Amino acid sequence: MGIDPGSRITGYGIIDVTKNKTCWVNSGCIRTPDEALPIRLKSIFRGLSEIIAEYQPTEMAIEKVFMHRNPDSALKLGQARGTAICVVANQDIPVHEYTPREIKQAIVGKGNATKVQMQHMVRVLLGLDKFPQEDAADALAIALCRAHLRVSLQNFEQAVSNQTLVSSKNKIDLKAMNVFKRSARKRRTRL
Repeated sequence: MGIDPGSRITGYGIIDVTKNKTCWVNSGCIRTPDEALPIRLKSIFRGLSEIIAEYQPTEMAIEKVFMHRNPDSALKLGQARGTAICVVANQDIPVHEYTPREIKQAIVGKGNATKVQMQHMVRVLLGLDKFPQEDAADALAIALCRAHLRVSLQNFEQAVSNQTLVSSKNKIDLKAMNVFKRSARKRRTRL
């Protein structure tokens, strides 16, 4: 499950990942009422709780906070993000965080991709008939980023176990590999 948090619109995207194949499951937006921030955060909490109960994701990915031009907007975004993380963490679902640049790099191949390029690649990668709404597309991109990085880590783990990467020039931190190994054990993952 990918989440694109916002105090007014929170996008979500759910995909299934089986080996190297990703399939769209659902995506959409939670639109909060035009009321005080606590009421909007409550709406996000309830909406995500319902989605998690229905689709039972096994992992969640979310964008890391970055500083907006407006500090008030950044604080509201941080609160919406914190609400989303609390909902997921309360269900004991692992949370993965990625910067906007990492997400764009994983989906489009360049860290300064535009919103239009991101929407296009999400549509292509998931075989969708039409472009998803912008916030839903961002959430699907976040989920796809996690899926791509997960596959890369699994391939890396396999290469290390086959000792194809081990040489006198390459020193691999096996402690870090054990962390990747534990996170990559499931065959099918719902993000």
